[in-house]
Amino acid sequence: MADARTVCTGRLVLRPVTWRDMDDMARLKADGGAFGQMLGGVCTRQQAEKEMADDIAFWACHRVGIFTIHEHGKFVGMTGIHDRPDGRGFGLRFALYPWASGRGIAREAANAALSFTHNAGIERVIAVAKESNQASRSILKGIGMHECEQFMRNGQTMLVYESVRTP
Repeated sequence: MADARTVCTGRLVLRPVTWRDMDDMARLKADGGAFGQMLGGVCTRQQAEKEMADDIAFWACHRVGIFTIHEHGKFVGMTGIHDRPDGRGFGLRFALYPWASGRGIAREAANAALSFTHNAGIERVIAVAKESNQASRSILKGIGMHECEQFMRNGQTMLVYESVRTP
């Protein structure tokens, strides 16, 4: 039986994370090419397990959250919404294995996750990218997010993008 929260695009299937995804997510989060730019950086298995518990609880509370991304049945990354630990609100994140990059998967998946989130009634979603991370910034602009503020973190200029959709 299909989960009503599963999102299908032209070539991708996005599924809410579950404990069955733990091994895939732990490997992705340990990959420096995939997670090196993410808030918190690469994770140990223990950190990934804590994040999985948080992500599953987030789905239960908010009816939105983190999805696994599958292309032709193969796990290629993750995207979705989480509660940013810096208090800025619900944040969009995405990460792909480097071998899956460069073909528009992140943009397609992040756009689908953002639409799902707005359709679930979440009006404002933000995303944060390093000023130097042109790839992420291009994706965020490409899915209609607009820069709304900046802040410094560890000597880096961080750009905040937002998407606001009122009901």
